[in-house]
Amino acid sequence: MKKLLLALAAIALAGSLMAQGAKLPENITLKSLDGQSVPSSVIKNDGKPVIISFWATWCKPCNRELNNIKEVYEEWQNETGVKLVAISIDDARSAARVKPHVDGNDWPYEVYLDQNSDLKRAMNVVNVPHTFILNGEGEIVWQHTGYQDGGEEEVIEKVRELVK
Repeated sequence: MKKLLLALAAIALAGSLMAQGAKLPENITLKSLDGQSVPSSVIKNDGKPVIISFWATWCKPCNRELNNIKEVYEEWQNETGVKLVAISIDDARSAARVKPHVDGNDWPYEVYLDQNSDLKRAMNVVNVPHTFILNGEGEIVWQHTGYQDGGEEEVIEKVRELVK
């Protein structure tokens, strides 16, 4: 049993490490908040870093993270040119709550829905919040799961390293 658990942990770690340096999948269909189908290839930022945050309306740490980033997001953009893209993993049962939730929180981010979890699976996201940072070439350079208050400081430090 112990060997099986160690093997599973090694596989899980390898899966998350494989994502480092990988490109964002471009052929996955997402939905915009107005219900339009859009390819994941729209997640770009003219050669500047992108933060991708997988979240859900029911996820309290996700909402805390996105609300805390909102308070400093304009400063981050002015300093680094970074763009944050929030990907909701709410399924068909709760997807109708996403737009009112985003509007109610006054989030200035690009927000897309991944109702079928296609992008979530492609990027090996298991739990939310799961945050990725992409460099200007669209390569994944950092990722983190979970959120504790103040964790956004680590995110912006990683972005700053990219724009030095």
